[in-house]
Amino acid sequence: MLQPKINPYFVLLLAVTSISLSAIFVKLASAPSGVIAFYRLFFTVVIMLPFFLAKYRHELKHINKKDWLLSSIAGIFLAFHFILWFESLNYTSVASSTVLVTLQPLFAFAGAYFFFKERFSVRAILSSVIAIGGSLVISWGDFKISGTALFGDILALIACALITAYLLVGQTVRKRITSTTYTFVVYGISMVTLFIYVLAKGEPLGPYPATDWILFLLLAIFPNLLGHSLLNWSLKWLSTTTISMAILLEPVGATILAYFILDESVVLTQIVGGVIIFAGLIYFLNDNKKNKERST
Repeated sequence: MLQPKINPYFVLLLAVTSISLSAIFVKLASAPSGVIAFYRLFFTVVIMLPFFLAKYRHELKHINKKDWLLSSIAGIFLAFHFILWFESLNYTSVASSTVLVTLQPLFAFAGAYFFFKERFSVRAILSSVIAIGGSLVISWGDFKISGTALFGDILALIACALITAYLLVGQTVRKRITSTTYTFVVYGISMVTLFIYVLAKGEPLGPYPATDWILFLLLAIFPNLLGHSLLNWSLKWLSTTTISMAILLEPVGATILAYFILDESVVLTQIVGGVIIFAGLIYFLNDNKKNKERST
């Protein structure tokens, strides 16, 4: 396989940093969850459209029926991931929701094992346990024993399963379709799904304050175009499990950004949890590197 011109791990770091802004933007917006998700995808598709039509539209006719089906499934998974995660932020804290929605290795390891027959070393599994433990440390003082918070936590956990399924489907399709075309198709299908959802729920598409429209646009630019789009690019070069492990850094990024943007305090458990996550990731990536050296 040809090597990418840009280090995929650097791209992955940029993607995770951009995604870390998502919870903050959503928390600042006043619109309903479905509307926020719809406009996030709507503005993303609008921004991508001229570039896609100019350079990639001819690739649409080369997509086979199976890949159309898989891309549609991925788009629907992505839409309901956004709906459930954004909704969870109305019931539980940013820290709890972000931590739960980033516990993707639990689902990624299981999905890769059952669907792609991937095998993992004891070190790889141990490193994921360490990183997940770090996520739980971050949220330790934030979890609330109440029905409302528990409902929000459950929504976030389901959203986590959906985004992992989205990545697992994409891992298959991205081997045959360019990143730009796959991303545009999936975002388009996700946008249509969200539009139907918003209409079905009777949520108004407007008017909203000017700050909400700015936040919708920022959600499209950062978490989507510089976040999920780069994750889609990374799928060609990195496994779903590696990407899911890296996404565990999102609570760390969200905590740092919330400190500067929302003036939220940083507590000891968040610092300790961040260090543990980094340790787990370094252990995982080092094990990955050794396995690749053995296979070459």
